[in-house]
Amino acid sequence: MLIIGREFDRNIFVMLLAIMVGGIIITYFVADIVNRSTIETITTQHVTEIRDIHSLNENFTDNFLQGSIKMDSAREVREVGNYHFDFALFWYNTALRNLTNSSVLNCKGNCTSAMVKYLTSHERFDESKPYFEEAKTFTDKEKYIEVLGYYTKFAQAGKNITMLRYNASKYLMMAVENLSLGNMENVSFLMELFNETEELYQEELEEYEEYQDQIDGYLFFNEIREED
Repeated sequence: MLIIGREFDRNIFVMLLAIMVGGIIITYFVADIVNRSTIETITTQHVTEIRDIHSLNENFTDNFLQGSIKMDSAREVREVGNYHFDFALFWYNTALRNLTNSSVLNCKGNCTSAMVKYLTSHERFDESKPYFEEAKTFTDKEKYIEVLGYYTKFAQAGKNITMLRYNASKYLMMAVENLSLGNMENVSFLMELFNETEELYQEELEEYEEYQDQIDGYLFFNEIREED
């Protein structure tokens, strides 16, 4: 009977030990599953956050670069317009001193070319603005937003001066046409409009050049990142 009792106690002990070991193993596996699930959740969140950051950066950069490309094109085309405008004015003054068919045609031809270039430049300045405005929506950095504001204002100033020069070129072309016909009263009136437009142009040009100096002297990404 004593031997049977000992065998029974040993069997109970082995069974309890097995239950305990089994419980520990099950607890370990459950904890491991929970930890793995937590890690996967955190990893997924981090991946999503990183993707969101990359998306914001890509959209910001894309809009800024697209706007800059449009703006640079507008500036280049404007310079070509200025070239034709200067020649148109030269030929107009030549026609005043010595009215010839050649001087009139050269003045009109350069006026037409200038108007085309100024209108194209005006449109491209206008097209650049929405890109800079859109870029603002992909950042919360105050410095980025501030600098983008300079670009937007510069684009608006570009629109203003190119439209004024477009009108001045138109008045000059109409004036030389009337000069060729001998309608001096119309010439006088049109040149008054021309001079008034040029005065407005010079005023707007000062603002344009101020913004131009601001953005040309600012290495956008490098300087802002150095301040962060």
